[in-house]
Amino acid sequence: MKRIIALSLTLAMLLGMFAFASAEEVAAPHSECTLPADWTPFAENVTITVPVYDRSKQGYPAVDDNYWTRWIQSEFGDKWNITVQYVPIPRGDVMTKYSLLIAAGDTPTIMMEYDYPKVAQWASDGAMTTIDLDAFKAVAPTYYQAMVDNNQLGYTDINGETYFVLSERAYYNTTYTYVTFCRMDWLRQVGYDHVPTSYAEYSDAIDKIIAAGLTDIAPLGLGIPTAAYIANFGYRDVKVNEAEWAIHSSLGTPCFPWYPTYRMLKRMNAEYNKGWYSTEFDLSMSSAGASTDQQQTDFVNGKIFSYGGYMSGNVAWLNAFYENNPGAELAIVSSYQGVEEGVMDAPQFRSDNPFGMIVGFSSYATPDQLKAAWMLMEWMVQPETLFILENGIEGVTYDLDPATGLPVIRGDYMGDYMLNHNMNIDMTCLVHAVKKNGTIEQTIAGIAPQGLPVDFTDAMIANYYELKEIADAGNAYSDPIFACSIDSESEYTATLLSLYQVDFAKLIKCAPEDFDALYEELAQEFLDAGYQEIIDERLAAYEAGQTTKLPAGKAAE
Repeated sequence: MKRIIALSLTLAMLLGMFAFASAEEVAAPHSECTLPADWTPFAENVTITVPVYDRSKQGYPAVDDNYWTRWIQSEFGDKWNITVQYVPIPRGDVMTKYSLLIAAGDTPTIMMEYDYPKVAQWASDGAMTTIDLDAFKAVAPTYYQAMVDNNQLGYTDINGETYFVLSERAYYNTTYTYVTFCRMDWLRQVGYDHVPTSYAEYSDAIDKIIAAGLTDIAPLGLGIPTAAYIANFGYRDVKVNEAEWAIHSSLGTPCFPWYPTYRMLKRMNAEYNKGWYSTEFDLSMSSAGASTDQQQTDFVNGKIFSYGGYMSGNVAWLNAFYENNPGAELAIVSSYQGVEEGVMDAPQFRSDNPFGMIVGFSSYATPDQLKAAWMLMEWMVQPETLFILENGIEGVTYDLDPATGLPVIRGDYMGDYMLNHNMNIDMTCLVHAVKKNGTIEQTIAGIAPQGLPVDFTDAMIANYYELKEIADAGNAYSDPIFACSIDSESEYTATLLSLYQVDFAKLIKCAPEDFDALYEELAQEFLDAGYQEIIDERLAAYEAGQTTKLPAGKAAE
């Protein structure tokens, strides 16, 4: 009898486990969406490869093998006899990884990047195939129509050939998804009841923080730049010389010899010499990304005044900050913080492009692979698919807000079904750059960090409207986009970035009285190292009408 009871209990447990497994399977979300009626499964299996950024985030699953990559395979790939394989691309070293893949003849079926100069280089180097937009439209009508609605068809060609399709970027003229936080509790201790709204206030506050000994290290984080982009928009004249903008403003090459960079570096040199930055900030120079990591570590440990990043339902460094600094108070930094007559006359910033990813396709892709890739894009762009990929499973990764009916991400969920970086954006960026959730206010609520002692939703909404005010005044704009390749840029960019990193450290750390002469000397060396050839080629393209133009009213007369 005891054996029978024991066996019965064991059987009951096993049945319970099977029932649980079945429940898990039933609970898995399914994407039911309207797709073109003429789609049929491929007669023979077609394999496509898709890039996905690898940000090496601790605690997150592998970007190329996780619940959601497998969900895409089961919900899309298996249905149409397509194998979808993801290819990790290190976020901090995109061009090196792609160069290796191109050299090996192993480029992913889909090739995509946010920066136009990068994809232009791949197209010019023969790594991408030309495409027929009418054929793309037949397979992916929803995706194509979004390009029409967003006025993106003008960006599909380079050198007179069609290479690209483009994903959507909502609210592109603001940078609302990136938020910089500062220590409001430190500000209160030195007499401020608000975040600084001018450089005079900011400078006064930082000097007082140093004098009060609120940190035992330099109060601001700084590291050697790891990317070519120089954030000097705020240091430009409010009315910009359009030809200068066309030859200098770039994500792909450091615009070191341009006057806004001079203004920016001269201010930073003065700040360094007042003790705002560590004397050892340049020691991370040999390790890409290390400087940013150190700044994040210092902020999390309560050592520096401010730090920023992209927002989502789960922001690990914000969680860690509050764990390490109970009782600390954070606030969002104002865009007006740097305003100083003659240096930064008005807040200006680089708006995003009116598109998200620029998407092209490998020159090795077969017609079937192209069609399969386009099918993936059309399936993913459907609202039903996007909702699941960016929210996950109800009751597990998100809950529905009873008041709005919109999903609220469970920011503390770290189980098997967790969403990857920024709510799976590195997969859904194939179709749009940011998650949308109803109105802009509801969209911001959907990316506001959850599980913190403070709800930053209202502050993030206020930050968006501050950015929108600046954009509406004409002070948010992007870089020129070229309809032709700039060959010298491909040749010299890597060398110039390395040179700028060295020059940056020299100029920040030099004595203030030596700055101007040193800058002039280094700027000439930079021009001689290839930058002059780049700006000459860019100027020729601008004069030939091969670039976009500044927004109306922004160009100096």
